[in-house]
Amino acid sequence: MSTGPQLPVPIAEIARQWGRIGTIGFGGPPAHVSLLREMCVDRRGWIGARQFEDAIAATNLLPGPASTQLAIFCAWRLRGALGAVVGGLCFIGPGLVLILALAALFLTGTPPAWLRGAGAGAGAAVAVVAVDAGARLILPTWRRVGARQRPRVVAYAALGAIAAATLGPWLVLVLLACGAAETVGRRAAPRGRATPPGRLGSLHPGALLLSAGTAASAGGLAALSWTALKVGALSYGGGFVIIPLMQADVVRNGWMTDGEFLNAVALGQVTPGPVTHTVAVVGYAAAALPGGLLAATLAFAPSFAFILIGADRFDRLIADRTVRAFLDGAGPAAVGAILGSSIPLALALEEPWQWAVLAGAAVMMLAGRRGVVLTLLVAGAAGAAVGLAGGPLPI
Repeated sequence: MSTGPQLPVPIAEIARQWGRIGTIGFGGPPAHVSLLREMCVDRRGWIGARQFEDAIAATNLLPGPASTQLAIFCAWRLRGALGAVVGGLCFIGPGLVLILALAALFLTGTPPAWLRGAGAGAGAAVAVVAVDAGARLILPTWRRVGARQRPRVVAYAALGAIAAATLGPWLVLVLLACGAAETVGRRAAPRGRATPPGRLGSLHPGALLLSAGTAASAGGLAALSWTALKVGALSYGGGFVIIPLMQADVVRNGWMTDGEFLNAVALGQVTPGPVTHTVAVVGYAAAALPGGLLAATLAFAPSFAFILIGADRFDRLIADRTVRAFLDGAGPAAVGAILGSSIPLALALEEPWQWAVLAGAAVMMLAGRRGVVLTLLVAGAAGAAVGLAGGPLPI
């Protein structure tokens, strides 16, 4: 992989193209990767196919929203740090504005019954979305690893699932412990080139985040900051792991009810851009618009930092044995956490009709192989119909 930006693409063009993808990027990471590849590789020829594939591999090794980091990296390749910042903000911005507007609609005042029903219906399907997301992630991991490593993958995934279902805010410690266990377990194996001190190794956020977590026990903005930082810097295994990382904090601190949190996750799925936008709804519930902006800033800041500090070392990151070992432990645990989060998500449902919506969503996604956005829209429509008919709605 090349070690620096190559093409002097105008900043205005980066802003326009990355803003376009941020506006039409429904469907999560697969859609984002496809749109970026079409623009940067196929249509414009800004980035070589091999360089783009290497960038996907490197960003998937980093914690945080991988498709967001890929968007930031592609912009960095064209215009360095300025391009990365502009491209990243334009990619994130449209969905963030939309989801904050929806948060204000759902969380301020008294929305009409049909809108409350739509949120409750879409929220009822979220547990199935979690199962589908976890299954899509665990199968490639299972196929990739060898027979000797598979028992450890099962163990890490099981620990993550149990922690997500039972431990709540302490899930982060389980993710770190699984990564550390895999790293220690491979120390006896032959090592590749060591990572220079102060470079890739310094990017790992674990110790900093644990210190922040201690400070966050005071509550208020410190607790919100800790929750958002966890989302941005410890979401190994894809964007959906933010759900178990946030849910217990949200309810424990009184920012949202379980039902409102389900609505927030659904909003993050049906709006364009990364599902990490969900954290902005949590921030809005905690401290109105300033809280939403603070949460979004802290959740996305690690992605910008990883690219701005380490993009020219991605080739080294891909080959680094320690990084791979840590993520081979933390990654399956995070996927297990996604699967495990479906239990508290389902238990949060309050009305019998929501369980019927959940069953219908399971048929659509798991048997019918329908997409996330379509499933949530159908579930939301069913909930809206219940609201219009005067049916019972969650408090």
